[in-house]
Parts: sequence; structure tokens; C-alpha cells
Amino acid sequence: MSTTTLEKPVHITDADFDEAINAGDRPVLVDFWADWCGPCHAIAPALEELATEYGEKLTVAKLNVDENPAKPAAFGIRSIPTLILFRNGQPVQTLVGVQPKSALKAAIDAQLS
Repeated sequence: MSTTTLEKPVHITDADFDEAINAGDRPVLVDFWADWCGPCHAIAPALEELATEYGEKLTVAKLNVDENPAKPAAFGIRSIPTLILFRNGQPVQTLVGVQPKSALKAAIDAQLS
């Protein structure tokens, strides 16, 4: 996993999940998604915009649930898209379904203040 490309979401796997959510002192927004999921594709542009807007203040990561089933199971993910915001490796907020960008920004901003 590489977090050096902060301008766009990084794709992670079960194997590098723990490293990704412990990305220093910045929050990490993990998108649990699948290729076949229409709502997942609908929210993708907003996630790309957030990654660009927040730059080095936020890591946006995507985990494909079909290719990486262990972490979704560990977090009880039952529907997608599910977004979990982590701070210091701990989940601080879970957002299920397609969320407006304003709701995502509010969750992120609460962790940055």
C-alpha cells in the first residue's frame, strides 16, 4: 500500500488494512465497496473530490469487499457502500449507503478540529 498519492483514493487490501488506518495523525476514510455495486460507483466521484480537497490532511482508501472479505467481516459490514472514518487506528464514525458530500465533510471536519 502506498499513501504517497494522497490526491486520489488508494486501494488497500485486508493485508495492508491495519497499516492504512494507522496513517499517522490524519484521519482515514475507508470505503468498503464492490465492482458490481451501483451506489458504490455513484459515491466514487465525491470520494475523489474529498481526497483532492483535503490533500495531506486525510487519506481516502478503498477496500473491495469481494476481493478482501476478512476486514469487512471483522467490522460487521452488511451493506455497501459503507464508509468508516478512522482516527489513530480506531473507528470514529460509520456512514452506510450513498452519503451527500456535505455529510462526509462534516464527519471529516469533526476529526480535524
